[in-house]
Amino acid sequence: MKPFQKPLTPAEEAFYLRQLSEGDAGQAQNAKEIIIEHNMRLVAHIAKKYQNVDEEMEDLISTGSLGLIKAVRTFDINKGRFATYACRCIDNELLMLLRSKKKTSREVSLFEPIGQDKEGNEIQLMDVIEQKTPDIVDRLELENNKRKMYELMKLRLDERERQILTMRYGLMGSDEYTQSEIGERLGISRSYVSRIEKKALGKLRSGFTN
Repeated sequence: MKPFQKPLTPAEEAFYLRQLSEGDAGQAQNAKEIIIEHNMRLVAHIAKKYQNVDEEMEDLISTGSLGLIKAVRTFDINKGRFATYACRCIDNELLMLLRSKKKTSREVSLFEPIGQDKEGNEIQLMDVIEQKTPDIVDRLELENNKRKMYELMKLRLDERERQILTMRYGLMGSDEYTQSEIGERLGISRSYVSRIEKKALGKLRSGFTN
């Protein structure tokens, strides 16, 4: 990663922001590039707030730079300081990335097969915890699968495994938590939470298969 340029002085920033909004196409493009280059240090500073999540710093900076580009494109020089506005845009872009990753991670786990029904069809964790089942036959089958899952959780999982699955998927009336949030509450790393979750799902899968 190449070193970041020094921040612009207030006078330099005002000059290039004015060129960006009032200059011709060439001046505006040049001003845009200079403002972005000299604010990459700000992107890196904000990205460091998220360095404990499961993302590489270069990826965080790359995503944060998209927020900076949006800030340069949409900033109104008559409203506040550019740095303040850019911080919000960079932060929003990083938060959108992490929310998207959280949603995708949860979907992957929820739709992971944990067994088969009587007809040989795959059973997914989502099938077991999903509540919207208008058909009475489906509802009875769901209730049966729920009972079996909770029985397997008691019989096959240890206390920590049960606790993590319960928190992860909002079972038994619990709130849902990310792996990082669970790790913070239990005093363990996010990667360790992930390993325990996968191991526990494997045990449930084995129980449904047998």
